[in-house]
Amino acid sequence: METLSEHRISAAAPAVFIIVVAFQFLSKWLEQSKKRGPVTAEETRLRREIKQLSKEASSLSQPATFAQAAKLRRMATAKEKELAKHQELQGKELKGSYNLYLNVLFISKVLTYLVLVCWFWRVPVASISQQLVQPFGKVISWRAGGVLNGNVMVGIIPWLILSTRVSKFVCRLFKL
Repeated sequence: METLSEHRISAAAPAVFIIVVAFQFLSKWLEQSKKRGPVTAEETRLRREIKQLSKEASSLSQPATFAQAAKLRRMATAKEKELAKHQELQGKELKGSYNLYLNVLFISKVLTYLVLVCWFWRVPVASISQQLVQPFGKVISWRAGGVLNGNVMVGIIPWLILSTRVSKFVCRLFKL
C-alpha cells in the first residue's frame, strides 16, 4: 500500500511542472500581446482606406491618368502616416499596462517559487532511477536526501530549474 509521503512525492513533480508551464505560457502570451496590441476600429478603417486607395492608384496606369494616380498615392501615404501616429499613441498607452501585468506576473512567479522551495525544502519532489541520472545524481538530489532504494531523490530547486527549461522549450514548440 502506498504511503502518504510516496503519494505526495508522486503528485508534487507534475503539480510543480504544471505551475511552471502555466507561468511560462502566461508570460509568453503577455509578451506576444504586447507586441501585437489590439486592433481598434480606427486602425481597421484606416487600413481599409489605404488598401482601397492603393488599389485604385495601381489600376490607373495610363499616361493620361498619371496625375490622378499620383494624387491617390499621396492620399494613401497621408493615411499611412495617420495610421502610424495612431498606433504610436495607442502603443504608448498599452505598453504601460502590459508592463504592469508583466511585473505582477513576475512577482507572482517569484513568490510562488519561494513558497514551493519552502514547502519542499528537504522533501524530495520525485524519484528517478539512479542509472538514468548516473553522473548527475548528487546535483539533482540536492537537499532532498540523496539515493534511496536505488532511486535518486530529486530536490525542488533542480526540479524548478529543469521544469523552467522544459517549459521554455515547449513554448518555442508552440511558437508562443
